[in-house]
Amino acid sequence: VTGIGAVSPLGANIEDSWSNLLKGHSGASKINHFKVDDLACQIACMVKTTGDGAFNADDWIEPKDQKRLDQFIIYGIAAAEMAIQDSGYVAQTEEQQFRAGVLIGSGIGGLNGIVENALVLEERGPRRISPFFIPSSLINLVSGQVSIRHQMKGPNHSVVTACSTGAHAIGDAARLIQMDDADVMIAGG
Repeated sequence: VTGIGAVSPLGANIEDSWSNLLKGHSGASKINHFKVDDLACQIACMVKTTGDGAFNADDWIEPKDQKRLDQFIIYGIAAAEMAIQDSGYVAQTEEQQFRAGVLIGSGIGGLNGIVENALVLEERGPRRISPFFIPSSLINLVSGQVSIRHQMKGPNHSVVTACSTGAHAIGDAARLIQMDDADVMIAGG
């Protein structure tokens, strides 16, 4: 591992996430993204988007492009960018681009987009569904977006194994390197 990045309920970057973890801080808080009055559990671990140390998508992606991406893809792009910057890796030749790949997964993917579009479908009909709905919800689009942004043309794959996704992605990426299918892999979940 030569570079790391993180967007987590403990912080919008690796430094804040690690520091808050060492201090014993919790990433759990009351759910504020949707109505929870009728739920027995009203607490979750969510990435903070307001307040001190909050994640700001504008730091990573143009606002017009954010509309085409579910939040989980934006988090993945940001964390991958941090890891790439931390590693200092830049593919300088086309051969290096083809030897660099991406393997990022997600336990659920674009759940917010699925819910929103199900409501639009029910209330306003299928013609009101955005053509970007599917590309903004599929789990493999995190890997796809990262590979496009960094011209990584090697193996491109996604893992979906619930809470084990990140660990499986890292393990599978390591195996791709061991099997000489790639020299460099961006991996995580």
